[in-house]
Formats: sequence, structure tokens, C-alpha cells
Amino acid sequence: MKNKIGIFVFILLTGCVFASCDSYIDVVPDNVATIDNAFVDKFQAEKYLYTLYAYLPRIGHPGIEGTFDDLTWAGYTAVNDLGMTPALALRNGNRVNDPYLNGWEGRWGGTATFQAIRDCNILIEKIDEVRDMMQFEKFRWKAEAKFLKAYHHFRMLQQYGPVPIIDVNLPITATDDEVMIERLPVDMVFDYIVRLLDEAALDLPPTIENRAIELGRVTQAAALALKAKVLVTAASPLYNGNTLYASFTDRQGQPFFNAQYDHEKWEKAVVACKEAIDLCDSVGYELYEYVPLTDDMSEETSKIVQVGQVVTDRWNAEHLWSMVWSSEPNIIDEYTVAALEQGFNRAFRGVINPTMKAAEMFYSNNGVPIEEDLFYDYDSRYDLTPGSIDDNKYVQTGIQTARLHLNREYRFYGSIAFDGGYWLGLGYTSEAGQWPVNALNGNNSGQRGRDRFSCTGFFIKKLLHYLNTVNGTDGGYTPLPVDRSFIRLADLYLLYAEALNEYQTAPNEEVWEYVNRVRKRAGLETVQDAWSEYSKNPDKYKNQSGAREIIRRERSIELMFEGHRLFDLKRWNIATAELTGPVKGWNYMGTVAEDFYQVVTVDNIQFTDRDVLAPIPLSEMIKNRNLIQNPGW
Repeated sequence: MKNKIGIFVFILLTGCVFASCDSYIDVVPDNVATIDNAFVDKFQAEKYLYTLYAYLPRIGHPGIEGTFDDLTWAGYTAVNDLGMTPALALRNGNRVNDPYLNGWEGRWGGTATFQAIRDCNILIEKIDEVRDMMQFEKFRWKAEAKFLKAYHHFRMLQQYGPVPIIDVNLPITATDDEVMIERLPVDMVFDYIVRLLDEAALDLPPTIENRAIELGRVTQAAALALKAKVLVTAASPLYNGNTLYASFTDRQGQPFFNAQYDHEKWEKAVVACKEAIDLCDSVGYELYEYVPLTDDMSEETSKIVQVGQVVTDRWNAEHLWSMVWSSEPNIIDEYTVAALEQGFNRAFRGVINPTMKAAEMFYSNNGVPIEEDLFYDYDSRYDLTPGSIDDNKYVQTGIQTARLHLNREYRFYGSIAFDGGYWLGLGYTSEAGQWPVNALNGNNSGQRGRDRFSCTGFFIKKLLHYLNTVNGTDGGYTPLPVDRSFIRLADLYLLYAEALNEYQTAPNEEVWEYVNRVRKRAGLETVQDAWSEYSKNPDKYKNQSGAREIIRRERSIELMFEGHRLFDLKRWNIATAELTGPVKGWNYMGTVAEDFYQVVTVDNIQFTDRDVLAPIPLSEMIKNRNLIQNPGW
């Protein structure tokens, strides 16, 4: 067993400079002669602590795994004219030699995960040497390092499956055999992650008290929420009773995945979710509700704005763990609508776009899937219709648009911009003066050249704070920092509902209580009322399989574009089915409505079983003969 405990060699003799973020964690250590100098006093040690946070992935960035899935796609120019970003390249297939999103080595959009874990271990080992710190501070900083170490192991597990456990750093005198770390079964890795989070939770504050200087640091609430997510993942079909990997074993023949289903894993997940929810309730976390700054914003527009503000409003009470990233120009460029003739100097077009699948995923205004709604004309959803005065909160009056864009829930209008709709923000914050979105070829939001446009006719607007990006007098724009949440309360609620439904034989009222909390905030009726009154399948919510489908769709809608869906599809063991096939959208080449509103195939993707687990880089396989490559690679 000793040889199986993951270890990593530490050979760093000089200080490193890490990518920083525009929050309090905007500090990197000075160039120092040795790591020992980083712990000579509290000031230096604190800078070292902050660098641990600098390794965290930039959630929502187009180059991060999880952002790019079957609900988003990239146009031709994004790949061929602007350079292939790591996430986009996955649609063309990954590669063993220098893989994309290489978390093993920190290349091509991947976090340098083992380096991050090594630095967490260094702080844990060295912090007791700092003389001018109180003991409770040392306990807390160690706990933060343990939390971050657990998070990095979890991210690696999500990407690669079985991974080494990097519990301690080896000295520079370590032998070659000691350096040859082995991958461990996923159950062992899950157990290790949970143990780290349990240890961390003991010494973390329940919530941040000194908000002026400590926002962004992890808390007990974050540790329990992440533990809940880890245990729900461990209980999910990919890792629990999956026979696909029955022959995937280590060198001693021990399976990396347990093919025997263990129902009690769901019980552990239920307990962990409820423990996290109870703590969050006790310290004041709650679902975010947007309060308009002026009295002239209608309830409808307020609900639409709320969809993006839930994600981007800094340090709001729903975010159990989040970071502030600078609103970088390339993030705005990748996600926002075209400059709309009022004169931004930058021609910024969204090149990461929602697919037709994303647009159709959202519910009708009755709160059920559009294909199930008794009163929604699903077969005519692509037909043209002029926007009427009754719909003027959602579409432009008199302009031809698709029926698909009408009679939808608020989260649709708050997440996706479409031809004939509106965009509140980008310097325009009055409901009476929103940006009109006109995406026909040659129009303000359509293709006007080779550079950057929506290849589906849709744009992501959820990820842009409507007040935090403003236009200047010179026609340019000023991107301001926005929040990016790793886990928020709605995510935890839906994880709890999922775990409860899977543990029981049929959904009870508690399952729907937590789903309905999310739906109420979104302006929808309860699941029970909506399905009973409007669905073609009114009893769907009463059985486990129907409830499973409802809960999974609710997660996909509520968390859309936030980097969760790809990992959800993988853990549900349905990624191959969901991610394979044609990618569809409107015909962006159309110059008139009759041509634009034709559903076309934008691209095709083949996601195979081997793509569920990323390849270990060939260079690492050559260096370490004890590593076993993932199936299919």
C-alpha cells in the first residue's frame, strides 16, 4: 500500500510566478532564494497562501473544460481564423501526444494540477514554522490548503477517472521507484477527497466575516457543499456499478472502477447534501433575488435580468464558493452579441454560441418542456410570426421572429439572445432603451464579414453582468470584474433532490421541495402543478424515472453555460449519447427572415466512449512505466 500512496517530487529551488486574478488574490510571491523564505513571517506566508488560489480554473472561460458541450458551439472563424482554443479543439477529437486541456502537465488550457497540489502540500508542511502567527490561523490556512488539494484531486478525477493520490511531497533524494506513482481506483480517490474535506471543514469558518479582505477564501459551507457534490458524483452511474470499465485494471488486476452497484453511496450523498444545506441555512446563504435599482423596471424584465445576476453579481448570498475574475476582453468577445451600430470600436461578436438544443431545452412559460406542453404548438415552433405588443418585454414589436422565441420561461430570455429579441446591458440599462438584437446576415448582430459571428443565430448573455460592462465616450467599452461561482445554493438544492430521488424508490415531497425552490425563484409553478395541468405526461413526476428526467433537465436549465453540464453528462453515463450527432442552429447566412429561419446542421460531432476519460499525455506514460493509459487511448 505504501507504494500506492501518491507522491510527487518537489525540486523547486526558486519562487514561481503564477497567473493571478483581479480580486484580493492578486498577489504572487517575490523572487526568493528558497521556499523556506516564503515562511519566514506571516506576511510572506500569506502571499504564498494566495498563490494556491491562483491555480483555480477560470470558470466560464471558453478555454476551460466544462464550458464547451452540446449546448454551446463555435463558429468557423473561431477555429480557423482566430486560433483553436483547447475546448473548441475537443470537437475534432483529443490526442495522446500533447493533449488539449492537459491537467496532468498544465498545458493547452489545463491547470497545472500536480504543481498546485505540490504547493498545497508545501504550505501544510511549512506553516508551523511561521513564528508570528496565532495557532488558529495556522489551522485555518492548513484547512484551506487541504480544501484546495481536495478540489484539485476531484477535478483530476472528473477528467481522468482513477488518478494518483498526491498526499505528501517526496524529498529530492527520492529514488526512481518512489517517483513512479500509480493510479488508484476511483473509490479510493473519492474516499481520500472526502477525508480531506472533512478535515478541512473542522478548521474553516462557517462563512466569511471579514468581507473587506477575505472574500474568495474557502469556508466550512464551501467544504460541505463540495463534499456533497463529490459524494453525488461517486454515487452516479459512471462511478457506481459501471460495467463498461470492468476490464480496466491496474498492474495487479484490481479494477479501477467497481462494477458492482452500491445503493448506499446514494445514502451518503443524501446525508452530505442535507448537512451542507443545514449549515448554509444557519449562516445566511439563500437563493438570490434581484432587486431593481429603479422603479421603472417591470417584473418581467427584472426576472430576465435576474438570470444573469444570479451568476455574475459579486459575492451574492447564493454563492457558496466563488471567485472574482477580471471581465477579460476575450471572454466578452467570445460570449456577447455583436456591437449594435451605436458604435463600439471593437467588433466583438459572440463566437461561443448556444445551439438549437440549448434554445429548445428551456421550458415553456407553463414550466414544462415545450415538447410536452399541451398548449404549446411544438410542431410550428420554427414558423415565422411578428412580435406583438403583448410580447414586447421579450421580442421587438412587429419584427418577424420564430414562434420558438415566444411563450418561454424567464430563464430562456435571461440566458440566450436571439434575432428579434433584446439585450439589456453593455451600457444600456433602461428597459425602454435595450439593445435590439437583429441577427440576419448583414444586420447589426449578424454576419458582416469573416470575423466573428454566431454560427447558430443565438448568443449567450447570461454570463455578462448587465451593469458591469459599460461603453465609454470613445465608443470603446470598460470590462469590470464579475463573479464566477464554483458552486452555488441552487446547485446544492438540485444535487440533494437528485440524491433523494435515487436513494428512494419514488420521489417524495422533500425531493420536489428543493426543486420547487429553484423554480419559484425562476417564476415557475411547482413541478406537481405544472405537470398536472400542462404536461402531456401529467404523472411523470410521480415515479423515479420520470423524476430523474425532470431533475436532470432542471439542472441543465438552471446551470446552463456555467460549466457543469459536461461533467453531469459524464457522471450520468450518458455523455456518448448526448454529445454525438448534428449540431443545429438557424441559417446565419440568411439575409431575409424566410431564409434565416431555416434549421441547418452547423457541424457534426462524434463523441465516443473513449472520450469520457481524457488521455494521459504520452510524455508522462514514457516517464512513468507504472501508469496505465485510459481505455481507447
